[in-house]
Amino acid sequence: MNKNLYSLGLMSGTSMDGIDVSIIKSDGEQVLEVVDDIYLKYDDKIRSKLKKIINKCLSKNHFLKLSKEINKLEEDITLLHFKACELIRKRNKNIKIDLIGFHGQTILHKPKKGYTIQIGDSQLLSKLTKIVVVSNFRKNDISKGGEGAPLAPLYHKLILDKIKLKLPSAIINIGGISNITYVESKKKIISFDMGPGNYLIDKWISSKTNFQFDKDGLIAKTGNVHENLLEKFISNSFYKKKPPKSLDVKDFDLKILNQLNLKDGTATLSMLTAESICIGINNFKKYPNKILLSGGGRKNKFILNNIKKKIKCPIFLIDEFNFDGDFTESQTFAYLAIRSYLKKHITYPTTTGVKQASLGGEIFKY
Repeated sequence: MNKNLYSLGLMSGTSMDGIDVSIIKSDGEQVLEVVDDIYLKYDDKIRSKLKKIINKCLSKNHFLKLSKEINKLEEDITLLHFKACELIRKRNKNIKIDLIGFHGQTILHKPKKGYTIQIGDSQLLSKLTKIVVVSNFRKNDISKGGEGAPLAPLYHKLILDKIKLKLPSAIINIGGISNITYVESKKKIISFDMGPGNYLIDKWISSKTNFQFDKDGLIAKTGNVHENLLEKFISNSFYKKKPPKSLDVKDFDLKILNQLNLKDGTATLSMLTAESICIGINNFKKYPNKILLSGGGRKNKFILNNIKKKIKCPIFLIDEFNFDGDFTESQTFAYLAIRSYLKKHITYPTTTGVKQASLGGEIFKY
């Protein structure tokens, strides 16, 4: 029997709004106690630097050419993650953290070309915190033929186990990208990226206004969906691929919306997110008994209502089952850090397309 470890998970997603931080207690199997969650917002300066680098980095060569600029940004981001660790540790002084699961900030995700790039200095973070850091969760999976994403399925399955939902059931995370974990039976999990989540909407909104996102989907609600442009997005080759599959935020181009005003562009992109999720669910022969939604996009009422119109099975926010939908990803990386440390598999052929069950993160000791 494994002993329980306290693990701190850090997640900064493709929305680049800040750092989600969670502490969980687990044995990497069925034991789970969520101890605490906090959020540290990125300031405008860091967010703008990140966006600039991500827009410039279209290949590994671009990444290497920008190495000087990226190294400085990587250090800044690592120091912010250290700050986030300190904030949550101060609130939980009675707990000794055993591990940190450090996702880093994704710059480029190209599994078909054999690589993925997340920035964040794990060695420095370990040195500053004096805690073992586990990171580079995607690397081993990709080297063995997998997509390196999504990585949340095992944690999603654990949540569904804890809630005792009748199978098949599913969790859909609407972050920068939307992904699904469909638990068909105790031994069968299917997972894949479904399509854009919030990333394109956020990018569109911030290019047209001073806002970072469409709060509650209110802008989308006042716009008109341009069906011809929606069809152009849906004709992307990504939708024709069979799962498992993963997505890079750069796989879609906003240029086709150039003629649209703010409201119509937001409505069209928000409908793309809803349609992507519906297409993904329709991949399954059997609808889930229940679908739980997590991630920032679950709060977008326009997206939620349009999914509910088309999918005839019960859809709930994960929060209704006492799991905070803002922190399932940071909790995931805390959980995967434990599994990686204990040399347990974190990805499977049906979750990432890896050839065989694969071990995960690399371990950094201060």
